[in-house]
Amino acid sequence: MLNDDLKGQIQKAYTTFLENKSLKPRYGQRLMIAEVAKLFGNVELDDEGHRAGEAAVAVVEAGTGTGKTVAYCLAGIPIARHLGKPLVISTATVALQEQIVLKDLPDIQRNAGLDFHFALAKGRGRYVCLSKLDQLLQDNQAMASQQQGFAEEGFRIDVDEAGLKLYTRMVEALGSNKWDGERDSWPEALEDQDWSRLTTDHIQCTNRRCGHFNQCVFYKAREGIQKIDVIVTNHDLVLADLALGGGAILPDPRDCLYVFDEGHHLPDKAINHFAHHTRMGATADWLDQLDKNLTRLLAQHPLPGDFGRLLEQVPQQARELRPHQQFMAQALGEVADFASSEDVSGHVRPQYRFEHGVVPEQLREMSVELKAGFGRITDLLQRLVDLLKDAMDGEVSGVHQTQAEEWYPLFGALQARAEGNWTLWTHFSQVDPEDKPPTARWLTLTEQGDLEVHVSPILAADTLRQYLWHSAFAALVTSATITALGRFDRFSHRAGLPKNAVCTLAPSPFRYAESGVLRIPDHGADPRDNAGHSASIIEHLPQMLADEPGSLVLFSSRRQMLEVFAGLPAAFRERVLVQGDLSKQELIRQHRARVDNGEPSVIFGLASFAEGVDLPGKYCEHVVIAKIPFAVPDDPVEAALSEWIERNGGNPFMEIAVPDACLRLVQACGRLLRTEQDTGTVTLLDRRLVTQRYGKAILNALPPFRREIE
Repeated sequence: MLNDDLKGQIQKAYTTFLENKSLKPRYGQRLMIAEVAKLFGNVELDDEGHRAGEAAVAVVEAGTGTGKTVAYCLAGIPIARHLGKPLVISTATVALQEQIVLKDLPDIQRNAGLDFHFALAKGRGRYVCLSKLDQLLQDNQAMASQQQGFAEEGFRIDVDEAGLKLYTRMVEALGSNKWDGERDSWPEALEDQDWSRLTTDHIQCTNRRCGHFNQCVFYKAREGIQKIDVIVTNHDLVLADLALGGGAILPDPRDCLYVFDEGHHLPDKAINHFAHHTRMGATADWLDQLDKNLTRLLAQHPLPGDFGRLLEQVPQQARELRPHQQFMAQALGEVADFASSEDVSGHVRPQYRFEHGVVPEQLREMSVELKAGFGRITDLLQRLVDLLKDAMDGEVSGVHQTQAEEWYPLFGALQARAEGNWTLWTHFSQVDPEDKPPTARWLTLTEQGDLEVHVSPILAADTLRQYLWHSAFAALVTSATITALGRFDRFSHRAGLPKNAVCTLAPSPFRYAESGVLRIPDHGADPRDNAGHSASIIEHLPQMLADEPGSLVLFSSRRQMLEVFAGLPAAFRERVLVQGDLSKQELIRQHRARVDNGEPSVIFGLASFAEGVDLPGKYCEHVVIAKIPFAVPDDPVEAALSEWIERNGGNPFMEIAVPDACLRLVQACGRLLRTEQDTGTVTLLDRRLVTQRYGKAILNALPPFRREIE
């Protein structure tokens, strides 16, 4: 329980932090500290120190400027240390992760009087595999010919002279302790192709059987993490760890006090984590290579016993399955009536979606055949992988230990690809229960003309309930934007929050009415008339932003953004930086440099610029939002969810589209005021906010700026 000693530690840490920083207490921050302390400090424990009672989950929407990182750290760290458990802080973006590690936690260490250690936890793919590095340098040409058949489509295993020089420098840097084996700490930029040869995953890793295990940089980092008070990581890594049963990469979830910052992304991250896809043509080619290369391997290496007997069956299974793969590709191509659709990042891809997730019976029967075929290959490869494990311990006749260590990661990669296809066709061929949300099923065409098959859950509620809420010691979800239309219902539904979860609003300290203006002009353009609306923006935008040093214009579609840019006067276009022309970081850097030099600068951006972009003061004194940011209507997961809600008597527009648009609009408006000293204007070029009933509900959920509505 939260005793007086712990309360005193938290209060002292907060007072000390404020005094050392010459800050005043903020109501929202104090409220959040109290909620976090209650969550983490009142968990009932069993005899082993694990949670004994119901799931312990709290959600805090902390408005911009609350200082939420300080709040959850000052409350969470003393309790975590008292319990002897780690505080795991997870973010959705690298930017916030870096801010917490490089700025916030060192600041708290210096100024709050708390003694704690923190570290950044990264996935296995960020660390060099010493075994792969050693093999590449020891026998490059032999390994190249050996591994070519095992490589992913489009991946070359042979290493050129420049690559060999790079890997030699890496070995030297590791040997002289000048490099710790992390990709991010290597002094030069690394090409993905160069790095991918050096990494492994949990399937290919031989673990304690590896000759390099005692020096393994990943396991050393993981061992170090177990002794750390505060672990900073990302949502994807937490979900990957939970999917592996928990405790595989991060500490056991039963011992973790989780904080999910930028937590509004968690449901979508969970959906993406359990989605699957395959490319039909590439996989048919892979089956052909599997047949040829394993047949060649058998010819080169007579393998007696169980290993040889099992290995002989794989080429035959691949050979028999390949025509089924090709027939399925042809059948899907005949059914699919591809329409071009724009995804959330503004890229246009041909797409075909199966309505209600229902696949025609002929295709479903064919997918059952593919599921069975990939199941047989997966089973054979898994048994071969298990035998190679035993062979590394010297327990399999006919397979030498060094040979087993060399082959294990290769067969592991084959097994993973076969299992990925088996999983996809399992979900594709299933008939969804009537009382459960369906699986979204759709097809896309790649730029190379290959047909890609997708399956995805449409809600993450069951997944998060099963893997996270009921596994964790305790979990806090926080963000500046979680509510939609002033309610937590949307997030609770999508995240599957336990019934006893506590949801709290911690208000921002910003004086919105004094600092900002929300304008909705009447330019006579209907946002549903794309051409007319774009023409109106082209006409009015130059005058609207004439005197602003720094501005941000947000669009809901790439098409309109480029249309407006092309239609603007040439002189005005010179001050505009368009998303997609440069990387996000470089675009922001150039924008700041222009403003610093006294030049006006305007950013044209899409959804990714509506959140997580920090442009304080003169860098952004005017935010223009072209339209209410309704979801892209072609998104297959959202479309399947809408169909399911409608089938169950609901109104998907009011239950999904409007709350989601409200959340995005709040995020977009949040780009204006980044500090308590900031001032400026938000202009919304969409009259539906005042003419439609749903628009008024959205308007009332926006930050309380002073309004100027024409």
